Amino acid sequence: MLTSFSAAGFGLIFWMLAAKLYSQEDVGIATALISSMGLLILLSRLGLDQSVIWFFPKRDKSRVLGTALIVTTISAVAAGIFFIFTIDFWSPELKIITTIAPIYLIFLTANSITWIIEGSFNAIRKSEYYFLLNLVFGTRVIFLFPLVIMGALGIFCSVGISFFLGLILSIILLYMSGIKLGGMDWGFLRDSLHFSAGNYIAGLLLAAPKMVLPIIVLNVLGANETAQYYIAYALVSILFMIPHAFTTSLFVEGSHGEALKGNVLKSLFGIYILLIPAVLMLSIFGEFLLGLIGPSYTSAFGLLRILAISSFLVALCQTYISIKKVQDDIKNLIFITVLIFVSLIGFSYTFMFKFGLIGVGYAWIATYLLGSFVIGLMMKREKWVLKRKIPLD
Repeated sequence: MLTSFSAAGFGLIFWMLAAKLYSQEDVGIATALISSMGLLILLSRLGLDQSVIWFFPKRDKSRVLGTALIVTTISAVAAGIFFIFTIDFWSPELKIITTIAPIYLIFLTANSITWIIEGSFNAIRKSEYYFLLNLVFGTRVIFLFPLVIMGALGIFCSVGISFFLGLILSIILLYMSGIKLGGMDWGFLRDSLHFSAGNYIAGLLLAAPKMVLPIIVLNVLGANETAQYYIAYALVSILFMIPHAFTTSLFVEGSHGEALKGNVLKSLFGIYILLIPAVLMLSIFGEFLLGLIGPSYTSAFGLLRILAISSFLVALCQTYISIKKVQDDIKNLIFITVLIFVSLIGFSYTFMFKFGLIGVGYAWIATYLLGSFVIGLMMKREKWVLKRKIPLD
């Protein structure tokens, strides 16, 4: 929870300062640049970040981590090079990326390596190391000031430098934890293929819209609306961090063989006892917070309020997804994430043309309401099947 709140807090401070120091257009372009890097990381993880958590208690930790780092780093660099060379096709608005290609790839690599190592800290129940890393990532706030002359690239480089510093610290903390990096373990790679592939597809489908939406908003509505969307999302991300923290812990503990039912109930209780007052506070004071960032951002208050309400539904879906991970139920895991992905992208694109920027908020509500309804039906079916001792297949 400390890690989640610190990450969200630094993110909020970062974007508040960025909005004050930089033009709205610079913020819009920078958010698309940062989102593109996040999307490439998402594509290159190949589910191995989840396999590290699942297999750490069962196999040689050094070789599991070494294998995951080698495969994902190569994948991230390859994806980055491909993206840069095909930027005219994906997003001509981001043509600026070709002028900083080497720096972009360095930051991308640092982010990729650190991401996998973060997962290993959670896997060995050293969440305090994860917390320290997020404090280092918070240094991006400091770099906003000297890099302001660079415009949108100044915002992007502030984030990238913090990733590079985080990489240095993660290597130090890894050494302190006693885990040495081993070489390729083809046996682990083979044994984890089913779990990794399933979680890769599920994770990609679940997280991709968050990376893609700023780019879609940029192309459909323009840079100013993209900045408004991203600032509103940065505020609401504080709420999304609550279910993320609890469901991540649920997955980690479940991977270590802890009782699932009791942990699910405790997770849901913890999520909603924190989420309810947090949503109320943001709904009441959200417009004031947006005004602190900049007068032009107050027009995103309607979007912010709708996104905040959607967090109640997001929590239900995230909890179910963690349960399926622990149970290694890849079929249902992929099914629910496909539903969320298709709905969120489809509704967002459709509603944006009809309602403007607030249509993205309507899409979040519609998507996770549909997801929660379907999950309820699936759980009812699973209970019915178990009562009659009939295999799910």
